Amino acid sequence: MTFSLILRDPVSGEFGSVISSSSPAVAARCVHLADGIGGAHSQNVTDPRLGGALIEALREGATAQGAVDAVVAGADPETIQYRQLLALDAGGRAAVYSGGRALGVFGSASRENAVAGGNMLASLEVLDALVDTALAAPGRIEERLFAALQAAMEVGGEAGPVHSAGLAVVGSAGWRVTDLRVDWSEDPIEELGRVLTEWLPQRDDYISRGLNPAAAPTYGVPGDE
Repeated sequence: MTFSLILRDPVSGEFGSVISSSSPAVAARCVHLADGIGGAHSQNVTDPRLGGALIEALREGATAQGAVDAVVAGADPETIQYRQLLALDAGGRAAVYSGGRALGVFGSASRENAVAGGNMLASLEVLDALVDTALAAPGRIEERLFAALQAAMEVGGEAGPVHSAGLAVVGSAGWRVTDLRVDWSEDPIEELGRVLTEWLPQRDDYISRGLNPAAAPTYGVPGDE
């Protein structure tokens, strides 16, 4: 039903997420990122409140494992069995919780600075492909995230069709410097790649527009020459 990755770039300090699912608008419901704090995903019969709670625990100083433990301990003991939670903290440490009622083939894979999780998977090989590709691929964090998503699809991805996908990144600007979504499509990975290709050369210009509009470049839009 969902497979995803949270990645930390130890050089830039950026955190990024990539996620896909057979259900609509997966990135809108599952992804939580905070500048300098970390990232969290709440997936598999999603309760978005749990992702927010993970970020708040990280913000208050918990490690990834401490945040996951606290959120699981404070959740309803019945409904938490349906949930899958991922967290990555500012030190690059990862933690995962998968409830016993997660769907299909489910699991997780983690290394320093990366954590992947999924359910209804074609195989657990999908998760290793996500993590290992993201850590080995060249380029900016967005390119590494997308390469990981492609690698996961090449080894089988989800057991069924994928219909939505998203890719998001935070740095130090105070907002998501990349936040791209395909909420419903017969081929969301291809569409996400097209949007990323259009967006990435302009990403830093749009950060400049937000922080210092007088010095920002223009794009020939009427009224913005």
